[in-house]
Amino acid sequence: MRKTIDPLATRKRWLRLIPIAFITYSLAYLDRANYGFGVAGGMGEDLGITASVSSFLAALFFLGYFFFQIPGAIYAEKKSAKVLVFWSLILWGGLATATGLATNVAWLYPIRFFLGVVESAVMPAMLVFLSGWFLKAERSRANTFLILGNPVTVLWMSILSGYLLKAFDWRWMFIIEGVPAILWAFIWWKLVNDRPKNAKWLTDEQKKNLENELEKEQTGMKPVKNYREAFKSKKVILLCFQYFFWSIGVYGFVMWLPSILSNASKMDIVATGWLSAAPYVLAVVGMLLVSHYSDKTLNRKSFVWVSLLIGAIAFYGSYAIGDSNFWLSFVLLVIAGGAMYAPYGPFFAIIPEILPRNVSGGAMALINSMGALGSFAGAYFVGYLNGVTGGPSASYIFMAGSLVLAVIFTLLVKPTAEAQPIKKVETKAL
Repeated sequence: MRKTIDPLATRKRWLRLIPIAFITYSLAYLDRANYGFGVAGGMGEDLGITASVSSFLAALFFLGYFFFQIPGAIYAEKKSAKVLVFWSLILWGGLATATGLATNVAWLYPIRFFLGVVESAVMPAMLVFLSGWFLKAERSRANTFLILGNPVTVLWMSILSGYLLKAFDWRWMFIIEGVPAILWAFIWWKLVNDRPKNAKWLTDEQKKNLENELEKEQTGMKPVKNYREAFKSKKVILLCFQYFFWSIGVYGFVMWLPSILSNASKMDIVATGWLSAAPYVLAVVGMLLVSHYSDKTLNRKSFVWVSLLIGAIAFYGSYAIGDSNFWLSFVLLVIAGGAMYAPYGPFFAIIPEILPRNVSGGAMALINSMGALGSFAGAYFVGYLNGVTGGPSASYIFMAGSLVLAVIFTLLVKPTAEAQPIKKVETKAL
């Protein structure tokens, strides 16, 4: 088959759009995940936050995040991801900065909830945006570079937040880390187009060829009339449950790792920051490798369940070791963190391959909203278990069990027609 997407257009798309997507999601993740450092860095003592209230505040973000996923995805799909993300950047930057201005715990309840509401639009909008620019054989890698904003941000945030807390205090940490999102909103607006046909940086021929190839991918799919029909799909339902349990492990880990390591190692906040960064180094390597081979083989499912099973085993190993060997337990936590992040790219490539464009964004939002509920459960119950038991062992078992359930639901999803060899031939021609 004749190659229809010229290499220059491909390079332009990757070099222009992927850094923008990466930075945008990085800023979103920064302003949701630095809460754990605020708690470890003195916010709890200054505002009189108890262990149970701290757990609830960590989890409250995800309630707001849950309720507005689908409306955000529908707006991005039917109208404009560009507009939606622009206003989201400004609002979440303002809310993140407001966290540093809180004078009592009552301020934090609406701030955390509305931060979740505003950020709920970002993930589905960005996935819709990328699916309108990248073809099937590129999509796992494109998704991975988007979601790399998660572990890479936690990596440098862990180090930066530790130094900001030491040099200033938790208030200035939130203020300094909230402002960049507001500034980035205007750069996003200047550089981004919703669809190839609107891009001034592509030639007319490049735009036409890319739009044609994206349309060809839609022709082989079974039509789905509306969101209700898509949401009733067995595969979508199974992926909702899968992502719920997967997110318990991820966000229980992200939100409470600094506190767990600080209590276990008895090190200062800067050292805790460096230790907290280690799992995300492995996560970056794992995500790049897994997405590369997933796109090369067009296999999504196997890369997801194997990675999550490794994470579950590592969590159990850390539980089994307990307090007897801090460094071995820490190495297993690094493996668990890296394994949980590795399959994000293939996972979010599944839905655009089984549902047509008119409903795929809404389906991804539904799945992501179930992940938000899992994130709420992980953030709340891991913090709660750490508080009532006086250590992390119970929470390790909780996260390991959740990942095992995620593995089971992944295995229940039947292979898609898109994985058949004839489809591989078509994508290689691109």
